[in-house]
Amino acid sequence: MGGSDSEVEKSAQKEKEKKKLLALAPIAKPLAGKKLSKRTFKLVRRAAGHKCLKRGVKEVVKSIRRGHKGLCVIAGNISPIDVITHVPILCEEAEIPYIYVSSKEYGLRMGLDIPWKRNCPADLANAGATKRPTCCVLVLTKPTKGELTQEEQEKLKSEYDPVASEVSELASSMF
Repeated sequence: MGGSDSEVEKSAQKEKEKKKLLALAPIAKPLAGKKLSKRTFKLVRRAAGHKCLKRGVKEVVKSIRRGHKGLCVIAGNISPIDVITHVPILCEEAEIPYIYVSSKEYGLRMGLDIPWKRNCPADLANAGATKRPTCCVLVLTKPTKGELTQEEQEKLKSEYDPVASEVSELASSMF
């Protein structure tokens, strides 16, 4: 009987993931897989802690136009999609790698009402340390104001480089 409960939970989880994928916008490519999403959210959380993160379409677009470099993470379930259609184009023009992740808000699509934990599905808003849903974030390698210690800078860079290279590789394999 205990085994059937876990099977029911697994099937319910798969059902939720299917619904989440159906809510994705048709332009959400390149879409991060589970492992890349997890590493990306971890990077976004770390960048938010070090104030190396720009949240929201307006702030991200302004940063890109000002010449800031980084990794752009875009939510794939935005409605209406017109809100973010220009962001990938700006990223490509500025040679900034970008990746789509499956969810912008925490728990609403998945029916969860609990705070983020390691074994919970993560999302863009929660990883960015904000309570409101976020369409996109720009992870910077260094803060726009202030400085990081050398150790913090190296730690952030060590997480940033593999994710950015994998995102660039994924994007180049599409074309």
